[in-house]
Amino acid sequence: MCKHSVAGIIILLSLQMSQYGEMCTMHLGRMPIIVLNSMELMKEAYINKGSVFSGRPFLPLIDWMYPGEGILTVTYGKVWKEQRRFVLHTLRNFGLGKKSVEERVKEEAQYLVQELQQHEGNPFYPIHPIMNAVSNIICSIVFGDRFDYNNKRFARLLELLNENIRLAGEPAAQIFNLLPFIKHFPGPHQKIHRNASALLDFIQESVVEHRNTLDPENLRDFIDAYLVEMSKHKSTDNSMFHEKNLITTTLDLFFAGTDTTATTLRWGLIFMMDNPNVQERCHEEIVRVLGYDRAPSMDDRSRLPYTYATVHEIQRLGNIVPLGVVHETTQPTQLRGYNIAKGTMIMTNLTAVFTDKEYWKHPETFNPENFLDEEGQFCKHEHFIPFSLGPRVCLGESLARTELFLFFTSLIQHLQFSWPPGVPRPNMDGNMGMIRTPYPFNTCCRSREPTH
Repeated sequence: MCKHSVAGIIILLSLQMSQYGEMCTMHLGRMPIIVLNSMELMKEAYINKGSVFSGRPFLPLIDWMYPGEGILTVTYGKVWKEQRRFVLHTLRNFGLGKKSVEERVKEEAQYLVQELQQHEGNPFYPIHPIMNAVSNIICSIVFGDRFDYNNKRFARLLELLNENIRLAGEPAAQIFNLLPFIKHFPGPHQKIHRNASALLDFIQESVVEHRNTLDPENLRDFIDAYLVEMSKHKSTDNSMFHEKNLITTTLDLFFAGTDTTATTLRWGLIFMMDNPNVQERCHEEIVRVLGYDRAPSMDDRSRLPYTYATVHEIQRLGNIVPLGVVHETTQPTQLRGYNIAKGTMIMTNLTAVFTDKEYWKHPETFNPENFLDEEGQFCKHEHFIPFSLGPRVCLGESLARTELFLFFTSLIQHLQFSWPPGVPRPNMDGNMGMIRTPYPFNTCCRSREPTH
């Protein structure tokens, strides 16, 4: 009998669900969940009826852990719209989507390369340096500073974040959402709560420090901007801009700006070690275009089509959210002739979309050719939607795209990654928490010497 991890079971389940047509229903206890299995149906729901299908279900575990509403888990409505509009505007003011953020990523990529070079030839687990590097970009925007790789307190916070993402997908968390009264009893859910409290304390301390040193005429980062916005709404009854929302929104940005991109890069290392021919072809293309001395930029994407296609293929096969982020209907509606009640949970079967044999050249194997045309040039793919669709599309999409391309290209430019000798590779199903993460693995990296 074949054994699978939770992630493997979820992926197998999502593949099986696509056999029941474009739409099917599964039950979590007595709760029905509608699963969308085709790209066409996802567009109809999330784009054509975006406001109806963009809610978020109430999850007791999230409500227990976090004091405010934020932007990731709050349902579609006035609060969410106001917070998202402010967050996007503020992040853009601090460089999101601009050259200034690209320069930060390029600089951080060099720090990351130097950090990994310290392990030259010796097996090591790369999770912390990768998470630290990725997190430093959003931290520079939100907190106004980056954190050194040897900062033990920040390393511990990243461990807690990673641990909670894993624990939130385990049975204890799902049982809590069905039976929230167990918060009064001991169990694994208490660890999730303790970890969340430690993360909130870190942000609270930063907010206090920002408030004590705030200069409204010289805003340093997102927290400063939010504090100023709070003061503008001080006399407004039931304002959405208050300290609890500041803390939760900041945590949302910290989480969203760290773990998804860092997890994708870790899958990238695994795929490169598993496919050394792809790794070498990427390296040869990068060195041919950039050499060893020039750092990559986003303008280089068109000149590095194979490398750019490889980054997309990592996202496709890495498939870190196989059933998407859960949505909920905000009012009664219809979809393909079926009546759907208000408050129905909706899931997006990205596994079915990312492995559809009708649309992908190599649906089940790692192959950058999925994103290349007959002439070897990069081509966009309609069925590539790792950042979702409609009103709930990831607000950090442009930042994530920048980070993935520049971090990956810089790593492959300077380093060669391989499996440690005699060590079996990890279970490729991955570990299913809030997102699908790789099981712990060691890598060996060696600096690439320029050849003349």
